Amino acid sequence: MSSPFDTLAPDYAALWTETPRGASQRARVWRSLDRLFQPGDEVLDLGCGAGDDAVHLGARGVKMFGIDASEKMIALAQARGVRARRLAIEELDRLEGPFSGAISNFGALNCVASLRPVAEQLARLVRPGGAAALCVMGRFAPLETLRFLCKFDWAAATRRWRGQARWRGIEVYYHSSAQMRKAFANGFIFEGRVFIGGGDHELYIFRRRKEC
Repeated sequence: MSSPFDTLAPDYAALWTETPRGASQRARVWRSLDRLFQPGDEVLDLGCGAGDDAVHLGARGVKMFGIDASEKMIALAQARGVRARRLAIEELDRLEGPFSGAISNFGALNCVASLRPVAEQLARLVRPGGAAALCVMGRFAPLETLRFLCKFDWAAATRRWRGQARWRGIEVYYHSSAQMRKAFANGFIFEGRVFIGGGDHELYIFRRRKEC
């Protein structure tokens, strides 16, 4: 089955990664990731896309393995030397661990309706004490809301508030902070949240419980 992101793959860099907004937000996420993962760590990348994060961490000696539902995104990542496999985040039960940690950047988890099964699988795949750094589009984004209000576009300004919307034919779920913490509470300890791009994205950092 094809992914909606197959059609976006060729233009993804121009649409996000290479834009000033995208580049600055990714750099901010990387500052947090660089503190969490060390050379020799084996890290699972959920929704790896074209492999930007895997390439960055791989250059620092982190062993990356990416999954993505888009065949064309996987092809782009593999062409850059990233170990990657076509697999949806909802299919984590097909993977074997353990991994030192896990990441998911820029909204891959916003395409997942229920986070609890993902959290349960990550608790199985990530070693005790390992970090999970998950960057999502949050329920409330003040700067985005203000930007659309200045254009008198109330529907766009409030689209995240409802918790669900459609974008380019893709169903998007805006998980609240409470939903994020509750979903991962059984297997992980919440360590912190970093607002990226003035709240455009939110980076949640969890630590795998040692007693699980």
